[in-house]
Amino acid sequence: MIQQSLADQEWEAPVWGNYRTNMEFLQRVGLLDKPSTILEVGCGKGVLLNALHAAGHTVMGIDIDAAPISVCRSQFPELKVKVASGDSIPYPAASFDVVVSFDVFEHIPDSDCHLREVARVLKPGGCYLLQTPNKWTNIPFELLRNWRKYHLGPISAYRELLTDHCALHSYWQLKRRLARNGFHATVFDMPVVNEYFIAKMHTYLGALASPMLAVLNPDRFPRPMRTNFYVKADLTH
Repeated sequence: MIQQSLADQEWEAPVWGNYRTNMEFLQRVGLLDKPSTILEVGCGKGVLLNALHAAGHTVMGIDIDAAPISVCRSQFPELKVKVASGDSIPYPAASFDVVVSFDVFEHIPDSDCHLREVARVLKPGGCYLLQTPNKWTNIPFELLRNWRKYHLGPISAYRELLTDHCALHSYWQLKRRLARNGFHATVFDMPVVNEYFIAKMHTYLGALASPMLAVLNPDRFPRPMRTNFYVKADLTH
């Protein structure tokens, strides 16, 4: 049954999201060049957090879901992780040089509260490194995904989208929101079409995936229409 198989595929994956591109982004912004104190919001099973730990960083992680945190503690017992949400971060002010999150921002209902919390726990001069999908490209994909994964009709699929991806932003909406909360945003053009992305497209589009990617390669889209925004948000006050 496709609903169960797709759900199992996502849960059983060692890391959720485009891990290779996420790591390339962290490399490009210079995070891997010197040891830092890092918080990952939405650390999941801890694969990326463990990679940062292995690179010499002091790392901590939070995730709102207890199940992946349990897996993280089992696989990487040396990591310090907690069950907590991104709008109530359980650490003192000025605790971290860097906060990172991938495929998390769009799930937190109160974006301003989340950004205030990130700003609070960052040290002066710190930065927030995040990736979040583009509102205008993510909506049609999530409707397709909810149809394929849960067999939902258009209206039900859209309601599920609004529940799960409740804080999608366009390019300009994201930049304005970051600015209002004391961040200067630099958006990076990161290539996302790799083995993971192609496999995901084939999962949900089947035989249509290859011809569609040949015509509509998201790596060639203008920046405001990229499928994912990779952002370095520097704390300005």
